[in-house]
Amino acid sequence: MKTLVNLPTKPGAEDSFAITLAPLLPEEIYTAAQDLGNGAVVLMSGVVRNQTDGKPVVALEYQAYEPMALQVFYQIAAHIRHQWSNVNRVVIHHRIGKLRVGEISVLVAVGSPHRGEAFAACQYAIDTLKHHAPIWKKEYWQDGSSSWVSIGLCQQEC
Repeated sequence: MKTLVNLPTKPGAEDSFAITLAPLLPEEIYTAAQDLGNGAVVLMSGVVRNQTDGKPVVALEYQAYEPMALQVFYQIAAHIRHQWSNVNRVVIHHRIGKLRVGEISVLVAVGSPHRGEAFAACQYAIDTLKHHAPIWKKEYWQDGSSSWVSIGLCQQEC
């Protein structure tokens, strides 16, 4: 895991960041990441799966401290531009509220002239978000129990 460094928090003019109750649509995020200078747009979609560590999950509920989460998204974009200077667009949208299995919880897209930097920057963005953004999820299990977890505490791929 990389730590966030103190870089300017001004994103590119066309970047897009959101915390929303509305369903996330991949085509909208892809379009927001597109630029005529891009040779690649990499889109990562996080989806509510039906189990955690073999325990059946029926839903997840997400909450976020929105101002700080958006600041983390800005910092992620600033670091991406420092590390991969050719990146044209960074788009990070995270959903909050109760989501059913199969629904999209997060979409991250990076547009750049070359695929290698787009893949690397997109992976950096989701990994860093999961470790630094103040976003929590409550897992609802099939047996009726539930538990809150900070996604920042993910030690494996959550």
